[in-house]
Amino acid sequence: MALSARKPEHKINPVILGRWSPRAMSGGEIAENELMPLFEAAKWAPSSYNAQPWRFLYARRNTEHWDTFLNLLVEGNKKWARNAAVLVVVISRKTFEVNGTPSKTHSFDSGAAWENLAIEAVSRDLVVHGMEGFDYGKARKQLEIPDGYEVEAMIAIGKRGSRDIEAQPAESPGGRRPLKEIMMEGKFRESA
Repeated sequence: MALSARKPEHKINPVILGRWSPRAMSGGEIAENELMPLFEAAKWAPSSYNAQPWRFLYARRNTEHWDTFLNLLVEGNKKWARNAAVLVVVISRKTFEVNGTPSKTHSFDSGAAWENLAIEAVSRDLVVHGMEGFDYGKARKQLEIPDGYEVEAMIAIGKRGSRDIEAQPAESPGGRRPLKEIMMEGKFRESA
């Protein structure tokens, strides 16, 4: 499905509509002044009690940390993510720093930060792809992530590459469920 085939039911910001998760990346590097605004955008996400529980651990291509991050990925993701410029592990603090009590929304809040990062990347014509397909335990151990943090996801960031049909058979933006299937006024009900 081409971006032109994505039709919202209501008018929304075109940057949001243009956000999707391509895998085709060029392998080109991203300069620090191109990368830092993505993390700056993430920083401004809303969070419960303004706790900002998210943390981003990252490795840039051609650095000492690159292979560690790349080798956290499952083979299917490693195949295409090797062409990314940056790999990121997203983690979130499970308790509030101010009083040590559990935060029920640390994952939710960190998801908001990831979305800010993704929207900023799209607005700068960069590719971002969030991933669940990696070894969470290995990430915790190799990146020395303390128990007080949840390992949430990984992100590949890069410059747009050319689409390779054989390597990237699903390289097109997906559609979405109709609103009537994901929202309900009042009580919960299964969509038909």
